[in-house]
Amino acid sequence: MDAERDDLLDPDFIARLRVLALMVRRRRRQRKQGPVQTPAAGHTREFKDRRHYSRGDDFRTIDWRAFARLDRMFVRVFEEVQEYHVHLIIDRSTSMAEPHPAKRREALRLAMALGYMALTGGHRLSLHTISGGCRRELPPLKGPGHVHGLAAKLRSLAFSGSGELGADLARFAGGGDRRGLVFLISDCLGRSPDEALPALRQMRAWPAEAHVLQVVDPAELAPTQVGELRLECVESGAVQRLWLTPDDLARYRAAFGAWRDELARACAGWEIDLMPWHTERPFAEQFTIWLERGCALAGA
Repeated sequence: MDAERDDLLDPDFIARLRVLALMVRRRRRQRKQGPVQTPAAGHTREFKDRRHYSRGDDFRTIDWRAFARLDRMFVRVFEEVQEYHVHLIIDRSTSMAEPHPAKRREALRLAMALGYMALTGGHRLSLHTISGGCRRELPPLKGPGHVHGLAAKLRSLAFSGSGELGADLARFAGGGDRRGLVFLISDCLGRSPDEALPALRQMRAWPAEAHVLQVVDPAELAPTQVGELRLECVESGAVQRLWLTPDDLARYRAAFGAWRDELARACAGWEIDLMPWHTERPFAEQFTIWLERGCALAGA
């Protein structure tokens, strides 16, 4: 566990994040389109340069201090910058760590990558966790100087307990200003498959651009064990003994796939971006694919 958490500040991982962030900013500079239309919007103007005054320029932009020093007319040029409040919500219930610890590892890496992009991109960042409630782990942060603090907090998170996704998200929504960008990192699993849809449905009413990164382990997609099994729920402790055949596993795979497809269709209709995140696939490859899907954080 410690090794998986320590790699959040591994130089190679940070270097990969830096490359991804540079790629995003390069694409942003090359983009010649209007501002991104998103409920996350917040705008500021930053000084960029000076140029010689030309007839017709707005006199309010004249740099009078430069005129006093140089006896020449210059105007100040500003660049409009979009600022967002980025909310990270990490599901830290037991199913996100047991019996597949790779899910915890990917959840922490995702949070670190998104947080890094927010902090180095001039945005505000808040970190929340859910598991039987919603807890703010960090106050709003801004600036790259908080990257190490974010990593330290992520490394300290304990994944335990059980929660109800819908109730936990309702507590987040009722906790204050939730405008901006919201990223939910969760497996979307609960006591029943029917819990996920109403839980995610409420996100469509939030005044935010909503993203769901659904962490999935290959053993959940396609289990292989057959015969007599003793299954124990890692969150409730309930135990069930089953005899599974290859046909049973085939029906499970079909049902699990249908459930995921239903979530994807519903989220698309609600304008919620849902992306499956597979623990066995390379992190940088999946993160690049996600960036190409389109997100205000990637284009702002």
